[in-house]
Amino acid sequence: MNILFVLTSHDKLGDTGKKTGFWIEEFAAPYYKLLDKGVTITLATPKGGKAPIDPSSDTEDTSTEDTKRFKSDAKAQELINNTHKIANMNPKDFDAVFYPGGHGPLWDLANDEHSIALIETFNELDKPISFVCHAPAALRAVRGKDGEPIVKGKRVTGFTNTEEEGVDLADVVPFLVEDMLKANGGNYSKGEDWSEYVVTDGRLITGQNPASSKLVAETLLNVLNK
Repeated sequence: MNILFVLTSHDKLGDTGKKTGFWIEEFAAPYYKLLDKGVTITLATPKGGKAPIDPSSDTEDTSTEDTKRFKSDAKAQELINNTHKIANMNPKDFDAVFYPGGHGPLWDLANDEHSIALIETFNELDKPISFVCHAPAALRAVRGKDGEPIVKGKRVTGFTNTEEEGVDLADVVPFLVEDMLKANGGNYSKGEDWSEYVVTDGRLITGQNPASSKLVAETLLNVLNK
């Protein structure tokens, strides 16, 4: 089984002067969940090369068993440092796609033409598409064959407005994931802030926050094995 992971290339947190990128836990937990099941994983970003890690996710307070494993895993580090370009990826070569979050996707994946086309093709091929936390931002401009937003009428979740307010970035990010999903016609729901919450609608899988990342991977496996 082959699964494509798509991560952000963006490392600037708006005009704050701080760095951002992808959230380690949201990569590491699904990565090892799938890897340990024998899945072959390929990594891609808009620019290729090194995917930036959000420094806020690389602290003692945010560490988990999976992030610790990642920090000592030379092969995983090599993959993160040498990602492919999304433009060179063919959905026909993969069984599914997974997008880890972090704030970076709000700036690049939300607008990246190659990412948009990639998701639309996975959808047209009826292959699972999965996202966690801020990664549903990548769905903002994605359309179905009918020209409507791909999330219209679909059950979805993603990082909540109150969670964004909780990290004091609601006024920094270019848009709020919850608001965007609702504006695009998504049937948005959420669990308690910072709790594990995943929604599945057909082959579209979305998770609310970092705590939901492993369950997104488990759900993706279940969908693939049906």
